[in-house]
Amino acid sequence: MQEPEASEPEATRRTAGVAESSRANRGWWDRNADEYQTEHGTFLGDDRFVWGPEGLDEVEAELLGPPEELKGRDVLEIGAGAAQCSRWLAAQGARPVALDISHRQLQHALRIGGSFPLVCADAGALPFADGSFDLACSAYGALPFVADPRLVLREVRRVLRPGGRLVFSVTHPIRWAFPDEPGPEGLSVSGSYFDRTPYVEEDEEGRAVYVEHHRTLGDRVRDIVASGFRLVDLVEPEWPAWNTSEWGGWSPLRGNLIPGTAVFVCERS
Repeated sequence: MQEPEASEPEATRRTAGVAESSRANRGWWDRNADEYQTEHGTFLGDDRFVWGPEGLDEVEAELLGPPEELKGRDVLEIGAGAAQCSRWLAAQGARPVALDISHRQLQHALRIGGSFPLVCADAGALPFADGSFDLACSAYGALPFVADPRLVLREVRRVLRPGGRLVFSVTHPIRWAFPDEPGPEGLSVSGSYFDRTPYVEEDEEGRAVYVEHHRTLGDRVRDIVASGFRLVDLVEPEWPAWNTSEWGGWSPLRGNLIPGTAVFVCERS
């Protein structure tokens, strides 16, 4: 007898706490890691450090510092996925540790290979001693998906050494006011920028299977400062002419009109 097909998750906006968000997103990334790597692996490469769908590359951006100064630095990558960024860091002579909440994502990191540690853990409870790292980075990892970003930021501050730098990228907050569509239908405001209600996908029993959290630019700045960091720079990558690809709601059409990514450069105070 044929098993009935699972129904598609239903999208809604509702509150979702720390535990529910963590549980839902761990499961989502475990289930969707294969498809994600198949769809985006070519763009991401095996050993590139790309900050977002626009294609801003750390080789040119140097947000963590000049590549020649990365040698010998201890670096924590949060939400590493298949650890492409960590692989690039290792090639510069750094000592990266790639952390992700998804076991399946880290299996892809193993498949590609690398001589650095892979750690499966929640970014809100980092399994490292105080002052273990010189740098921390996160390219769309963890921060968009956690209910309490200050919990994560304070953990990162704890494991950084004095003067350590954290650089993280997230969906640009303005994008929450627009439909998640790459074409013309994604260019008209459809919701309030100030509505912080999380985006939640639920199964047929109302359990969250995916959660994403919205913070305004002001919220992000206040989170950073309240967690013991100094904001050094805020980068809003422009869409480059060479990038003709679409990625979800990201596209050349939208990228030439509104920012899609925000990159926060912070230092431990």
